[in-house]
Amino acid sequence: MDKTFNAKEAEPRLYRRWEESGVFEAGSTAGTDAQPYCIMIPPPNVTGVLHMGHAFNNTIQDVLIRWRRMQGRDVLWQPGQDHAGIATQMVVERQLAAGGEPTREALGREKFLDRVWAWKEESGDAIIHQLKRLGASCDWSRNRFTMDAGFHDAVLEAFVRLYRKGIIYRGKRLVNWDPHFATAISDLEVEQVELDGQIWRFRYPLEDGVSYRRAVAFDDDGKATDWADCSYIVVATTRPETMLGDTGVAVHPDDERYTSLIGATVRLPLANRSIPIVADPHADPDKGSGAVKITPAHDFNDWQVGQRTGLPAISIMNQQAEMELRENCDFLRDCNPDDAAMALHGLDRHDARRRVVELAKAGDWFDGVDDERHMVPHGDRSKVPIEPLLTDQWFIDARRLVEPAMAAIHDGRTRIHPARQTRTYLEWLENIEPWCISRQLWWGHRIPVWYDDDGQLYCARNEAEAQRLAGERPLRQESDVLDTWFSSGLWPIGTLGWPEDTEELGRYFPTNVLVTGFDIIFFWVARMMMMQLELVEQVPFTDVYVHALVRDAKGRKMAKSIGNAIDPLDLVDRYGADAVRFTLASMAAMGRDLRLAEDRVEGARNFSTKIWNAARFAMLHDCRVDDDFVPDTLQLPVNRWIVGETGRTLQAVDQALEEFRFNEAANRLQAFARGSLCDRYLEFAKPYLSDDGLESRAETCATAGWVIRHCLIMLHPFMPFITEEIWSLGGFGDGMIAQADWPSSGQDMPRDPVADKEMEWVIALIDEVRSLRALMRVPAGQFLPLHAIELDIAARDALKRNMAQICRLARVSLHDLPDGIASTITHQPQAVPEAGEAHVSYNPASHDAGDRGGTISLTVQGAVFALELGQSIDIEAECDRLSATLASRHKEAEGLECRLLNENFTSRAPDHVIEDTRLRLTALREESEAMHRALERLSAKDRA
Repeated sequence: MDKTFNAKEAEPRLYRRWEESGVFEAGSTAGTDAQPYCIMIPPPNVTGVLHMGHAFNNTIQDVLIRWRRMQGRDVLWQPGQDHAGIATQMVVERQLAAGGEPTREALGREKFLDRVWAWKEESGDAIIHQLKRLGASCDWSRNRFTMDAGFHDAVLEAFVRLYRKGIIYRGKRLVNWDPHFATAISDLEVEQVELDGQIWRFRYPLEDGVSYRRAVAFDDDGKATDWADCSYIVVATTRPETMLGDTGVAVHPDDERYTSLIGATVRLPLANRSIPIVADPHADPDKGSGAVKITPAHDFNDWQVGQRTGLPAISIMNQQAEMELRENCDFLRDCNPDDAAMALHGLDRHDARRRVVELAKAGDWFDGVDDERHMVPHGDRSKVPIEPLLTDQWFIDARRLVEPAMAAIHDGRTRIHPARQTRTYLEWLENIEPWCISRQLWWGHRIPVWYDDDGQLYCARNEAEAQRLAGERPLRQESDVLDTWFSSGLWPIGTLGWPEDTEELGRYFPTNVLVTGFDIIFFWVARMMMMQLELVEQVPFTDVYVHALVRDAKGRKMAKSIGNAIDPLDLVDRYGADAVRFTLASMAAMGRDLRLAEDRVEGARNFSTKIWNAARFAMLHDCRVDDDFVPDTLQLPVNRWIVGETGRTLQAVDQALEEFRFNEAANRLQAFARGSLCDRYLEFAKPYLSDDGLESRAETCATAGWVIRHCLIMLHPFMPFITEEIWSLGGFGDGMIAQADWPSSGQDMPRDPVADKEMEWVIALIDEVRSLRALMRVPAGQFLPLHAIELDIAARDALKRNMAQICRLARVSLHDLPDGIASTITHQPQAVPEAGEAHVSYNPASHDAGDRGGTISLTVQGAVFALELGQSIDIEAECDRLSATLASRHKEAEGLECRLLNENFTSRAPDHVIEDTRLRLTALREESEAMHRALERLSAKDRA
């Protein structure tokens, strides 16, 4: 083995070896009777590139996949990409524009789609290669695309079945409309942008001589002091351009100011339309005037008010968000618009807004304007404000699908982790609205509906079937395509061959785990549940692991716009894929956002280097795997202890992964590999490994080889590349570690409580000495006298057997030892007295710590020692430093405590800031306690 692991050279070489061996292919490493295990990759957009969210999501999946594969399960990790209708169409249209080529419309549908397919074949699989760099062990031989012929057939079959059941229908409803792309978009494709804006107040005159008493003066407390008769009602709006579509004014039913006006009408300025005043709880009495204009065709809340109160919906814009008034029958009905109103025809909505305000100011119906900062929904691709628009679309009657999707959660057929996300899932289903599944795009699954010249429609799987249904009449196909969430909602069964009864569908469905982000529980998870339960009457997966966001080190969401986005491939280039993967897994606390700092990745790289060095050390000392190794027969306590530690770690890792606690599994592994194996066991083993004359050398070599082998196996799902390289170079197993058998059970590995207690005592003593040395800033190479003050039988025996290791690792020289303790090491572990049985066997009064200058006492189970510091450091200076530092820490802790008790802070500060404050306070308390104990243990004589 080289001195260092060259990730850049090794990773592509090792990945090629895995692929060429076929180890990732379903069924390749499992027997015919193996239990299947399947995960469906959340298909990334074909336009996508690997971002940190992808890296996190796929790392979690790969940990599960490699773990289950090594356990002997028949594993299928199904990869694929989503055609991403609007995103892909945008990419190709931009390419056409950049090259000065004809537009989409000029090319025509067929030629444009040819260009999209050409782009897809050339560069649409970039994210696959990036996932491979991360180490993703998908079965790439089964890679699927949501526009593949087979998957396309599944999408059409699902549409036809749902349509013929009456679950899919065509209707007119309000949708999110992107004027740039001229298509409906889903809620997931809408992003809220906070902007500086204004809120205008307009006076709508009451009709038929109706008036009411309106407060016109107020005291300092805001109470009305004077009233006057008023013949108009004031409404406020951030979108004056929509007023021509108003069909009502709403007031709260309990608002006493307007009770007498409910049922009256007002005359809508410019349009001269008579519209009613209705009672609806949507109107907030404490906001503005308490009266709101209702435009059902251009606002989602207003649409709901209109549905409740019977107000009609009048659309006044076209698909480009331009005012459309002329020849607009809905607008002109029961309306007598003046010339100024009709002059708005053809104006862009923003130009129309400015013009309406000008007309209001010129007339007598402008009441005022206030600056306001508010959220404005934008298309996430086009970056333009979306327009709620009333259009004819295709819908799924989702209410007919929700009951089975809810029942599957209630009865435990599908479990969501963390459990609190279950409530989110159920609440969305309980309040579900019709699902708009049509998009006015060209790239996507074209809706399988054809029309004859009379407008009669025929839903069929293909045109030939439609023509048979139409009696061979000439037909034209629906131009809209399906929402990508419709096709991705079929991902589990569609990729396994449905509607055909394939072998894969029978073996791997339902799948085992879905790993996904919390932001698409509604858009994807719930829809897959509804679709699979309706079409095949089975849940698509038994467990859903919902992960949170990867944020930057300050807790901010990563975004290119603020320059804090981290490219995972940059980190892979610098630190290696293993370091990136291990960092993400070790921070994957269930339900908690990750706060990723580069130094965490660097720390993971350093950890991998420690594993590499441990393996090199083992190889140099010929510590290889012995096929005849039997852990139960070991004699040395240190060897029996590390075998037990291995078993306990394996048991903890298995349990954590079963429960999707990836951070606990990773952190337990790191504590074992770095602490127990590298920092403890190999250091304890050095005296045995360095002396060929000791009978214990063979036992220790075999134990070290066995432990490192198991450590590599446990680490492999998290750090596949470096473990594979060590495995092959170090001779820790046959073949590839990716095909190695996972140990059956950590609980079955032998445990020795006596050896465990002895080694825990030794480790506690070494750690205590090291902690005091660090606290008192003793030079690292300086050996200090350590005096034995009290020793019970167990402590005496442990000290006797481990004296050399204690002296070397704690950097101490032992003094005042009782008779009979020599530097020789006994092989047989001695009984450790149970609690209450220990007694002092050595405690001479002449060895009082106070008789030596500059000592500090330390206590471990059954023993008291005195660490002599006087000749190594300036005791008085160190005490002064500790006292000053302790005072500073105490003051800082008081400040943090006050902050956490402040309701203004805990109610307003971001969650990550509050969590950071709590963690800092805990750390300060622990640090202060250690310094306080150190000061107390230095004798008064020493400080004089």
